[in-house]
Amino acid sequence: MASASDAAGPGVLPDPRTQIAGMIFAVLLIDAQGRIAEVNHAAESLLGTSAARLIGTPLAGRIGPIDTRVAARLDQTDEALVARDLVISAGGEEIRVNMTVSPLGNFPGWRVVTLSEIGHEDPVHQQGGEAMLSAPAVLAHEIKNPLAAIRGAGQLALRKLPEADKKLARMITDEVDRIARLIDRMQQLGSTRTGPVEACNPHEAIRGAIATMRAAGGEQDGVEIREEFDPSLPPVLANRDALEQVLINLVSNARDAALQQGGTAEIVVQTRFVSGLAFSAIRKGRAVPLPIEITVSDNGPGIDPALRDHVFEPFVSSKPSGQGLGLSLVRKLVGDMNGNVSHERDARAGLTHFRLHLPQATRQS
Repeated sequence: MASASDAAGPGVLPDPRTQIAGMIFAVLLIDAQGRIAEVNHAAESLLGTSAARLIGTPLAGRIGPIDTRVAARLDQTDEALVARDLVISAGGEEIRVNMTVSPLGNFPGWRVVTLSEIGHEDPVHQQGGEAMLSAPAVLAHEIKNPLAAIRGAGQLALRKLPEADKKLARMITDEVDRIARLIDRMQQLGSTRTGPVEACNPHEAIRGAIATMRAAGGEQDGVEIREEFDPSLPPVLANRDALEQVLINLVSNARDAALQQGGTAEIVVQTRFVSGLAFSAIRKGRAVPLPIEITVSDNGPGIDPALRDHVFEPFVSSKPSGQGLGLSLVRKLVGDMNGNVSHERDARAGLTHFRLHLPQATRQS
C-alpha cells in the first residue's frame, strides 16, 4: 500500500483524514448520542484500546469517571469546552490531560474532542509528581551540612561578641534557620516516601490546622474563620499529619489573601459528602471514589489570572516574598493520599475556593 507521501505530488495537500491521523494528540469524533464515531492513532494509544473496540461506545464510559463539572458541560452538546489538568481513566490507568471539545455547526450534536496528556508536556506532572524537584532535593541535602557549620559559627560568635555586635550574629543564625526551613520544604517535595493512611476525622484535622495558624499570630489579624461542617461526614482515609499540613497551608494562604481585600476578611472551611464520583483515583488496579470534599474559601482578590493555571507548580507564587513551594507541597501530599486538589475563582461572589477530594475510609481499606 502506497504511503501518503508517495501518493502526494507537488502542490497536493494531504487530505483531512491524513492530517488528523498524523497528529500526536488524541482526536475523537463524537456523534449526537455521545458515542465515539472515529479516532486517530494517538487516541488508540492514549486510551489503550483499538479503534474497532472504541467506535460505537460512549465517550463517558471510556474516560470516566471525571470531574462532575466537566461531565455536566459535556452534556451540553452545542457548547465548546476547554478543560485543563483533567483526571481521566484510560487503559486501566489514571492520567492527567488537557481536553478541548469543538461542536460541528453543520452537524447538530456532533463534536470533535482532543485529549493531550500533560505528562508528555510538563515534567512536573510526570510519574504522578514523584519526579518533581528530585534534582533540587538532592542539592538541598548537600547544602544542609555547610549550613549547620555556618549556624554553629554564628552561635559561637554570639557568645563571644560584645553586646553591640551581637545583632549581626543573630541575623546570621536567623537567616541560616530561614534557609534551612526552605530546604526542608524542598526535600519534602522531592521525597517519594508516602506516610501510612488510616481512618481519621477530617474535622479534627481542620481544627488542628486552624489552631496552629492562630498560634502563629493569626488570632490577632482580624480574620473571621467560619466552619460549615457536615456532622454526618464519615471518616476520611488519609495520613493525619499530612492532611493537617495541607490544611495549614491552605488556611494560611486564605488568610493572607483575605487580608489583601481591605474590608472584612473572611475564610470559610466547608466539608460535605459528594454524591457520585466527582473525582477518582486508581488504587491497586481499581478506581477509588473520592467523595469527601473539604473546601477552603476566602474573600480575597483572587490569584493573578496569569498564574491560575500554574499555582501548583514549584516556585510559582503571587506573594511578593513567597517561595512558591506551599501549594506544590499541598499537591504532592494530597496525591500521596490518592486524593485530588483543585481551585477555582467565583468572580461573581468574590470568592476563591481550594477543594480537596479524598477517599472515604472503609472497613476493607
